Amino acid sequence: MNQPTAQNVSDLLAALSEPLRLRALRVLESEELSVGEIGRVLQVPQSTVSRHLRTLLDGGWVLSRTEGTSTLYRMLMDELSPQLRDVWLAVRSQLGGTLEAAEDRRRLDAVIAERREDTRAFFGRIAGEWDGVRNELFGDRATLRALLPLIPPTWTVADLGCGTGNAAELLAPCVERVIAVDQSPEMLDAARTRLGAYTNVEFREGDLEHLPLTDGAVDAAVCVLVLHHMNEPEAACREMARVLQPGGVLLIVDMIEHDRATYRHTMGHRWLGFGVAQMIRMLASAGLERTRFLTLAAETNAKGPGLFACTAYKPMDVRRAHE
Repeated sequence: MNQPTAQNVSDLLAALSEPLRLRALRVLESEELSVGEIGRVLQVPQSTVSRHLRTLLDGGWVLSRTEGTSTLYRMLMDELSPQLRDVWLAVRSQLGGTLEAAEDRRRLDAVIAERREDTRAFFGRIAGEWDGVRNELFGDRATLRALLPLIPPTWTVADLGCGTGNAAELLAPCVERVIAVDQSPEMLDAARTRLGAYTNVEFREGDLEHLPLTDGAVDAAVCVLVLHHMNEPEAACREMARVLQPGGVLLIVDMIEHDRATYRHTMGHRWLGFGVAQMIRMLASAGLERTRFLTLAAETNAKGPGLFACTAYKPMDVRRAHE
């Protein structure tokens, strides 16, 4: 192991020979600060701070990182070399509690408090635009993806009428198994391509009125924008209820009732959406309970009818459904 030489020690102490650098290290040991903030704490120009920070950076006393358009500085004891740490501990122990140190601490507290106020002011200024800012930074699906881990990771979930697999793609990272069902071989091929990276997705061909699943095969089932294509949505609801385990949950997302009759011809829709009473009746008839119908907030750039999300549960005691 290399032993420190007199020259090494002299070089280390040279960085601390300037009182301003000592003061800077003392505040940077407490907080991560920008050049401007350090200048306000020490009451010196930013150019002076920058010059001294260069010496401290070159000597390995402080670390820097970039956040947005700012560069932040910090002294981390765990990141100092053993020699630097020993020197700093020895020097710091001799500094004592001077009035100058107390004033630096008071100004540091004020700078941190001002930073918090600036943060609150920022959000106050852009509150009406925050969704756009957040979407630009993180994408418009970040919140949805962040909520998905609420789903128990041990579940098996059926994506019924999976299409190209957009719902299955969201579910696959969060649950043990996804069973993607669609009556169209072409759609299943597209879903297989899309979900090729996931080993926990199984694909089955079949329609919603005759699901290729055994009784109680899944913990949950999702049916997104499919029910309005069914000849007999009541039969599809009974099938979805059948494949749920006792206590399992069904989620149906579809259009609320609307009057766009052209959809029957242009898009093959058999039903012009569904109302609350209709959904409650169909799901109760299928033996499900605790139905909840939630109208979804409209997307500003969406051109279609409004959507709803409807959940219902299979009773733990299945016999109750037939009483």
